[in-house]
Amino acid sequence: MSVIIDSNFDEEKAIWYLKLKGEIDIYTSNIFKDELQKLTSSEESVDIHIDASELEYIDSTGLGVLIGALKRLKSKDKDIYIKNTKPNVKKIFSITGLDKIFKLEG
Repeated sequence: MSVIIDSNFDEEKAIWYLKLKGEIDIYTSNIFKDELQKLTSSEESVDIHIDASELEYIDSTGLGVLIGALKRLKSKDKDIYIKNTKPNVKKIFSITGLDKIFKLEG
């Protein structure tokens, strides 16, 4: 499977919006990592809002990528918000305890 990442910056709100489609696993996590590094490596970091409504699966590799990005953002008092997760994806966050670290919405 593959992953499609659609990213848009809202200049008015200073927020990155990402829409994920497909699967984030050992085969696709580098694409996800490259995208998040671009968004979090600038001097002026902003919050990232991820729409996971079309994310079918995420494994530990993908979770590691998210944790790395969150660490970079937290050092600048910013956060990652994840919304519209499917039950199987939400369960992975719950089992790993990451539902307490990431802002899961809906």
